[in-house]
Amino acid sequence: MAAADSLRLIAHLDMDAFYASVELLRYPELRGQPVVIGGGRRHQPEEIRDPATGAITRRFATLRGYVGRGVATTATYEARAFGVHSAMGLMKAAALAPDAILLPTDFDAYRRYSRMFKAAVRTLADVVEDRGIDEIYIDLTGVARPGEAHRVREPAGDDAWDQARDVAVAIKRAVRIATGLSCSIAVAPNKLLAKIASELDKPDGLTLLRPADVQRRIWPLPARKVNGIGPKASAKLEALGIRTIGDLAGADPLWLKQQFGPRYGAWLADAAHGRDDRAVVTFSEPVSMSRETTFERDLHARRDRDALSAIFTELCADVAADLQRKRYVARTIGLKLRFDNFKTVTRDLTLASPTQDASAIRRAAGACLKRVPLERRIRLLGVRASALVPEDAAPEPAPLASAALPLFD
Repeated sequence: MAAADSLRLIAHLDMDAFYASVELLRYPELRGQPVVIGGGRRHQPEEIRDPATGAITRRFATLRGYVGRGVATTATYEARAFGVHSAMGLMKAAALAPDAILLPTDFDAYRRYSRMFKAAVRTLADVVEDRGIDEIYIDLTGVARPGEAHRVREPAGDDAWDQARDVAVAIKRAVRIATGLSCSIAVAPNKLLAKIASELDKPDGLTLLRPADVQRRIWPLPARKVNGIGPKASAKLEALGIRTIGDLAGADPLWLKQQFGPRYGAWLADAAHGRDDRAVVTFSEPVSMSRETTFERDLHARRDRDALSAIFTELCADVAADLQRKRYVARTIGLKLRFDNFKTVTRDLTLASPTQDASAIRRAAGACLKRVPLERRIRLLGVRASALVPEDAAPEPAPLASAALPLFD
C-alpha cells in the first residue's frame, strides 16, 4: 500500500459520458433518455418545421431494427442501465435497448470541448498530464486553494487532503462553467489509485482515496479494474482463482512472477497494493497519429471503388489535419486493412522527406495499398503517420512528384 506519510497527491479527472454529454448540450430534449453515440451520418436527427407556427422539432433515429456493424462510442447513464457500454456492437445494443436514441459521432465537437475543459483546469493547476480526449492527471501536491498564493506551502496530513479536496471542487466548478459538462475527480497518493478511484462515484463524483482506504474501497473490485490488466491477463488471473484486486494483493509475489514473468508479475504485486511512483508528465512526444473507420457493410475493392476512394482520401486528409494542428511531420505512412474474414494487414512506407501534406500522405498510403492483394471485401480501412518529428525541426521537404491519386482498382 502507498506510504501513509506521503504528501504526493495526484488527481485523475474523467469527463462523465463525454461524447454523450456533449450531444445533450446540443439536444437538451434528450436529457434523461437512453442515448447511444456511434451511428453514421445517416442517423443525423431530422428537423421538422411546423408550417403554421414555424416551430422546429427534431425526429431522432432509434436502435430498433438497426442492422450493421457500427459500434457504440459511448452511451448515457440511462442507456448503460440497460447494459449498453462503449465498444459494444450496435446490433447487440439494439437487442438490449431498442428504443434508445442513436446519434452520429461528431469528433470535431468533442475535440473542441476537450480543449475547453483542459484550459479551464490549467487556470487552477499547472502540472497536468493529457491522457486523451476526456481524461487527465493533475498533480495537486501543494497546489493552493483558489485565491491563495500558488504552491507557497505544502501542508501535511489532513490539511493536505482538505486543501486538495478544495482545489478539486474548484476544478469541477471551472469545468462546468467553461463547458456546461460534469466530470468526476479522484485524489489519491498516485496515478494508479487515482485512475481506479475516479470510477467509484460517477457521475459528477469527487473521491478522496487515502492510503488507509485502499483495502476497503479498492481490494473488493475486479482485478481488471487496474489499468494495465488487460483481457488476456484478466482471463488468466480468473483461471488461477484471482478475481479481485484483494485476491491479487494476497497472492505470493514469487508465484506471480512464475505465472506472469518476473517483470509483469512484480508489477501485478505492486499494483494490487497501490504502489506506483510514476510522475505526472506534462509533455511527451506522440508516437503516431492515425485515423480509421469500420464500414457498416463490407465494401468491394472494385464495385465500391468510388466510395472506398473517397473514404481513403478523407482519412488521409484527417491525418494531415491532425499533424498540422499539432505541428508535426511524419517520416513513415502506414495503411491498415481488415477483410471480411477478420484478417488484418498493415503496410508501411518511409518517405524521403517527412510530410504533413494530405496529397503526399495519400500518395504514400496509395503506394502501400498497391502492395496488398484486394481479393476479399474490406470491413476496416485506416491510415497512420508515424516516426513523427516537430515541424520546426524537420528538414525542408523535397518537391512533390506529380502523380494521379491511386484508386481502389
